[in-house]
Amino acid sequence: MSHELKHFFEEIACGKAPGPSPTFSVLHLILAIDLIAEKTIGRNKLAGNLGIGGGAVRTIIERLKNAGLIEISKGGCSLTARGLKMWEDFRSVFKKVEVGKNELVSGKYNFAVLVRDCGAKVKSGMEQRDAAIMRGARSATTMVMRRGRLIIPSVSNDVAKDFPEAARQVTRLLGTKENDVVVIGSADSPLKARDGTFAAAWALLNNC
Repeated sequence: MSHELKHFFEEIACGKAPGPSPTFSVLHLILAIDLIAEKTIGRNKLAGNLGIGGGAVRTIIERLKNAGLIEISKGGCSLTARGLKMWEDFRSVFKKVEVGKNELVSGKYNFAVLVRDCGAKVKSGMEQRDAAIMRGARSATTMVMRRGRLIIPSVSNDVAKDFPEAARQVTRLLGTKENDVVVIGSADSPLKARDGTFAAAWALLNNC
């Protein structure tokens, strides 16, 4: 993802406004756009899906509206043409899917996030794991596509051989390419699994 797009989201999330500091992060804002992109959604349902309070959701909605990314109707929030274009640009390099059980996950709910062309920035994968755990995930595993093969730094030089089911899911659902990164996170609740995996991927983007 371009630095411009990343900074755009961060500026919306961290924009100064009267009153106390917002109780949400840039991840909540991006997840809100993701939910709105799926279908028109009301404020209360959005708050429930994000796991944050009504006041924080009101601020998110207001900032997205002021940025020209969403419009509000009686049916709820929906993306504008600009918002849809922005989200398509984001999803072209940052894709999230729910995955089934495999050899690399330990929780009831599991998500995978693909980040395009960031493989050179992965070190041990511990940074991504720590970011995921801080957001409530039980674990997170980082894979990189190098020389046409999925690897896990310091763990596996061939995921297809050592963890075949995980490799099949990643390849089928995400369509990995050379230098792509995939983070798989798991937790005992869907919100924690999703948020933890997303946080791990975002930590990687901070270095790209």
